[in-house]
Amino acid sequence: MVKKAQDRVAKDFNLVKKSSNQISEKKQDIKYDTRDYVVEYLVHKFKEEEFYIPLSYQRNFIWTKHDKCFFIESVLMGLPIPFMFFSDTSDGRIEIVDGAQRTQTLVEFIQNDLELNGLEILTDSNGFTFKELDPAIQRRFLNTNIRVVYLEQGTTESIRQEIFRRINSGGVKIKPAEVRRGAFLGKFKDFLEECAENELFKELAPRSEKTENRYEGFELAARFFAYSNAYPSFSKYKGNVAKFIDNYVESQSKVVESNPGILQSCRNDFETMLKYAQSILGDRGFRKTVTAKSVPRARFEALSIGIYAALKENPHLPIIDVSSWIDGEEFYEVTSSDAANNKSKLIGRINFVKQKLLQGDS
Repeated sequence: MVKKAQDRVAKDFNLVKKSSNQISEKKQDIKYDTRDYVVEYLVHKFKEEEFYIPLSYQRNFIWTKHDKCFFIESVLMGLPIPFMFFSDTSDGRIEIVDGAQRTQTLVEFIQNDLELNGLEILTDSNGFTFKELDPAIQRRFLNTNIRVVYLEQGTTESIRQEIFRRINSGGVKIKPAEVRRGAFLGKFKDFLEECAENELFKELAPRSEKTENRYEGFELAARFFAYSNAYPSFSKYKGNVAKFIDNYVESQSKVVESNPGILQSCRNDFETMLKYAQSILGDRGFRKTVTAKSVPRARFEALSIGIYAALKENPHLPIIDVSSWIDGEEFYEVTSSDAANNKSKLIGRINFVKQKLLQGDS
């Protein structure tokens, strides 16, 4: 027994040593330092093709105009910009391993090929090109430091490709609800979290551990209040759900800070909707089937806002039998995911449920 234990210790030691050697070996493959390039120098070097984008493994330029303007706004405001990754190459030029979208956007803006639009904070600069900005702002922009992780000579192409792959696929993209919870603090955000924890809500709209860890309940509650507030015109809705809900939560947060009593009215609307939903949907709740573990958002929106709208028109709405349409082809079509965020489809699925409930009263 003692010898076997000793053999096991020796074997474990060898495995640890082998692991240690491999880590040290691979670590030596990557040598880097950090550098700061001002925007003017970065753009100049790119135009001279001294800094270049390796099309062999980089993505195509996929940023939309909104993405580009959002980035330029961040630079103008002096916000921290995520590190770019550059690498020395055998011919002495500098390869842009990660940062192609940002570099090309800077070039486009400085060449006056990008007009700023849709800025959410620097709203007075919407409609401006670079040359139309105040000269002092232009100079500050050109002198803005961009921090770069610089991979030294000897870093192989395979290593550069691996770095690019890990940068662009290694993380989990943050969800709008996660951003919203961090960006908007105060009484209304706390209220949305309270709604997400409502026991009846959790029964009718269950979430898996994975989706709840990413605040799906918070997202559904935010959608309920944003959409019910906008119904029936949805005049400010342009199809961008995240932006629409962000704008609503931000504005509602200001309203609640000055008039916290409004939260009780919101709470009453939410709880009244849930109780009526339970009376007509039973244990199935907002799910497609009783055994489903989650709720499609389009289905939740149709049912919850449809119920809300019907109750606003008739607060004494009787309990009706929904079995004739809840599993029908028509309801499936209006709640399908195809173009689900289209304004007309959003209003259409809400009105479908509302009319079915009101017709059941006729």
